[in-house]
Amino acid sequence: MTLLEARGLNTYYGESHILRDIDLSVRHGEMVCLIGRNGVGKTTFLKSLIGLLNPRRGEIIFESKSINRKAPHQRARAGIGYVPQGREIIPQLTVEENLLIGMEALVGGLNQNRKIDPFVYELFPILQEFLTRKGGDLSGGQQQQLAIARALLGRPKLLLLDEPTEGIQPNIVQDIESAVKRIIHERGIGVLLVEQHLHFVRQADRYYAMQRGGIVATGQTIDLSQAVIDQFLSV
Repeated sequence: MTLLEARGLNTYYGESHILRDIDLSVRHGEMVCLIGRNGVGKTTFLKSLIGLLNPRRGEIIFESKSINRKAPHQRARAGIGYVPQGREIIPQLTVEENLLIGMEALVGGLNQNRKIDPFVYELFPILQEFLTRKGGDLSGGQQQQLAIARALLGRPKLLLLDEPTEGIQPNIVQDIESAVKRIIHERGIGVLLVEQHLHFVRQADRYYAMQRGGIVATGQTIDLSQAVIDQFLSV
């Protein structure tokens, strides 16, 4: 049942030791939330999983195989989707062109894959309406919807979401929460969420709390206490 497992992960920026012996797992069809205040290493952890940073020690297991030596594009093709903090929409490309980029993760890339899965329009109807609009002309919330849809078009088995509700208007936060639930329940995708929004955090099955680059608490979100919330969430 385990989809992803990080074992004893240690990542550095130069000589600065950022991640310290991280152990974390995500099962198929499960939503796991990684919480912690700003600057504790959450984004560094996601970048280590997708291959943008190379841990010095530890192992990343995906579908029972080590992916430590795989490049980012190989991890994406293996089934890891990544929605970075800040969304990273290409502003001069249209919504449709931004979506098509997501299919580069598929076998054959865009040469063999040009059909956009209508499921992403079910999740985010505004994207179909704005297909010819430049990505840079969308609101922050619309760009976040586009970033999630783009990642989904790579048909991931695991979706990494880095602060998807940061700076987003409340009505779109609700849309994103609903979409993530559908992604899990209808597609069986595992989700690893980095989030500060408490309502969204509580949608997860399990949580890990990070402090100073290490995991210091974990459990079921149904048991998430106010003391843990006060200690690890800056809300």
